[in-house]
Amino acid sequence: MALTVTAINAAKSKDKPYKLTDGLGLYLLVKETGGRLWRMNYSFLGKQKTLSFGSYPEVSLAKAREKRTAAREALADGQDPAEVRKAKVREAKAKSEETFKAIADEWLARLEIEGRAPKTLQKMRWLLDLAYPLIGSRPIADLTAPELLEALRTVEVRGRYETANRLRSTFGTIFRYAIVTGRAQRDVAVDLRGALITPKPQHRAAILEPKALGGLLRAVDAHDGQPTVRIALKMLPHMFPRPGELRMAEWKEFDFEAAVWTIPAAKTKMRRPHKVPLTQQVLDMLVELEPITGGGKYLFPSVRSAERPITDNTLNAALRRLGFGKDEVTAHGFRATASTLLNEMGKWHPDAIERQLAHVESNDVRRAYARGTHWDERVRMMRHWSNYLDGLQAYGKVLKANFRRGERPD
Repeated sequence: MALTVTAINAAKSKDKPYKLTDGLGLYLLVKETGGRLWRMNYSFLGKQKTLSFGSYPEVSLAKAREKRTAAREALADGQDPAEVRKAKVREAKAKSEETFKAIADEWLARLEIEGRAPKTLQKMRWLLDLAYPLIGSRPIADLTAPELLEALRTVEVRGRYETANRLRSTFGTIFRYAIVTGRAQRDVAVDLRGALITPKPQHRAAILEPKALGGLLRAVDAHDGQPTVRIALKMLPHMFPRPGELRMAEWKEFDFEAAVWTIPAAKTKMRRPHKVPLTQQVLDMLVELEPITGGGKYLFPSVRSAERPITDNTLNAALRRLGFGKDEVTAHGFRATASTLLNEMGKWHPDAIERQLAHVESNDVRRAYARGTHWDERVRMMRHWSNYLDGLQAYGKVLKANFRRGERPD
C-alpha cells in the first residue's frame, strides 16, 4: 500500500533500521536513531542502484514522489538518474562560480595579455568596482536588465552621467565575452539603450585664437618652475601628442639623426606605433633637456623617483600656476589647437593632419584606401608649424609663414 502522512508520522524507531514502502522503488528508511530518510531503488544497465532524496519532514511525501517521477522519466529516456543529478550539481556549481566579477576579471586578464596599457586597465577596474557591490557576486547568466540598471543608477544619481554610460558599454563588452565563452545566452545590457541620461559632450579647453596662443607660448617660455616641466610645456604645442605619450616618453624612443620620435604601440591610444617628425625647435629643446634627465629612462621623470614619469596632473597644474584656468586651456587642448589652426591654413591635406594626430579613420572603406602615412608632407607641415609658433611667440600676432625650409625667424 502507498504511504500516508499519518503512517509516516506514526512510525517509531526500532533496534534496527526498517523500510516503509511507497511503491515504484520509493521507500522511507526509518533509522534506529529516529531519522527518516527517503530512498529509491532502481536498476540501470543490469546494476542495482539507490538514490537519496533527503530526509523527512524537510522533503515531504509529495516532494519525494515528484523526485521519484523525475528519476523514472530519466530511466525511460535511457539515462541514469544518479548521473543526471550529478550533472545538475556540476552545472549549479559552475553557475555559482561564473559570477559577473569572475567573468569580468577573466576578461581584464585577457586585455592585459593583449598588451593594454596599465592605465587603461586601471580605469576599467575602477569603473567595474562601481558595479561589483550590487552585481559582482551574481551568476552572469542570471543577471537581468533591471539589475544592471539598478547598478548604473547608483552612479547616475551622483551626476556622473558619462561614467554611467561608459559602464553600460563595458557591461555589454563583458556579456559578449561571456556569450562567446559559453557562460551567457544573450547580452542583456542591450536592453538598457536609452535608459540612461545622455551626458552633454565636454570638449577639453583649448586656445584657438592665434594672438591668445602667442600669449600662452610667451607665458610658458617664462615659466620659472621646474625646468623639465617648462620644457614639456614648450614641446606640447610643437608636437601636439597626447599628454600621456609625452610624459611617458623615454630617451631611447628618440632618433636624433633621423629627427624622429617613435612612440611604441603599447603607449598609444590606438595601439599602433606612431612616428613624430622632430623639428629643429624640438631638437633644441631636447638638447636643453638632456643634461638634466638624459642619464635616466624618462625625459620627464617624477621629482620623487626617476623610475616613474611625471603624473597626469603635472602639466595641467603648471598651466594653472601660469594663470590659465581649466576652462581656458588644458594639456590635451594643444591637439585641438593644432588641428584647428592647421586646417584653417588650407595648405595641408586633412589626412596628413589626422595622421599627425594619430587618429584612425572611422570609415572602414576609406581606411582601407588611406594607408599612407603622408610622411613627407607631415615633415614639411611640422616644420612650418614650429616656425609659425615661433612667430606667434615672438610677435604675438600671426606672421606670414614664408620661411624657407628649416629656417626659423630671427
